[in-house]
Amino acid sequence: MKQLNWSHKNSMKLSRVMVILFAVALVALDIFARDVTVFLSSHLLGQAGIGLGEGLVFMVTLYVCSLPGYVLLYSLYRLIRNLEQGTVFVPQNIAYLRRSSWCCVVVAVVCVVGVPTYPSFCIITIAAGFMALIIRIIKNVFEQAILMKDELDFTV
Repeated sequence: MKQLNWSHKNSMKLSRVMVILFAVALVALDIFARDVTVFLSSHLLGQAGIGLGEGLVFMVTLYVCSLPGYVLLYSLYRLIRNLEQGTVFVPQNIAYLRRSSWCCVVVAVVCVVGVPTYPSFCIITIAAGFMALIIRIIKNVFEQAILMKDELDFTV
């Protein structure tokens, strides 16, 4: 059996494609938010229908979370482009990671407000908070690497 030769270039390309696919999915979710709300309430949540208040909470949450979603996807796309060009330990990448982390925090906060209406938002809140933590740690690693690189450059 032939082994796949998965290169760094292919990995970066896949990451870029995935970010684009998530952006397309987010646009589709924004366009069909009402239909998604009706589908989730009647099929997955086991309710006969959705009340006006509950549906409004769900759709407002979707739309409010879309903005940080777009900012997050743009930041990740720019970060991937920098990495593809060999620009790794630079302040701009730290800014992209910081922005991405804050986007996850915003989504977590918005979703936690919706938990009383939709308890399943608790899962999104936890996932977004956890992603914020992971991205923040990666950002700190990048920051430390830049400091070490700068120190090393001045040592020579």
